[in-house]
Amino acid sequence: MADEVTDLLKKAYQDELETVMNYLSNSIVLDGVHAEEVKESLQEDIQEELGHAEMIGNRLKQLDAHPPGSAEFEANQMDLQPPEDSTDVVSVIEGVLSAEEDAIETYRNLVHLAEEADDPVTEDLAVTILADEEAHRTEFRGFNKEYPRD
Repeated sequence: MADEVTDLLKKAYQDELETVMNYLSNSIVLDGVHAEEVKESLQEDIQEELGHAEMIGNRLKQLDAHPPGSAEFEANQMDLQPPEDSTDVVSVIEGVLSAEEDAIETYRNLVHLAEEADDPVTEDLAVTILADEEAHRTEFRGFNKEYPRD
């Protein structure tokens, strides 16, 4: 059970860093008057996601494991790639929602596995990050409802 917790922590660590990369790219690439609020939100979320990765990395070390390096990295967030059309804010919003849904699923699984492994520290960490991811999802659901479409 402890190995499953460690494996899921490593996945979450890599996912957080991939999210940082994609949020940064999208916050730079997006253009247009309507893009500004989304860009600002992405820029704020970069620091929070990086903080999540740091917390997870520290927890892995406490569990006598190591956070994975770039050689172990596998990209998964195809929906969050910067759009060819820099004004396609909707595709970025939808990509963020997809990434947040994946993160929420990961952290819910981690809560469950940590509870089964009698690891309340990891469980608490997962609950804390889960709350942040759900808040991001709510914010981007709002953008999705408000964003003007052609």
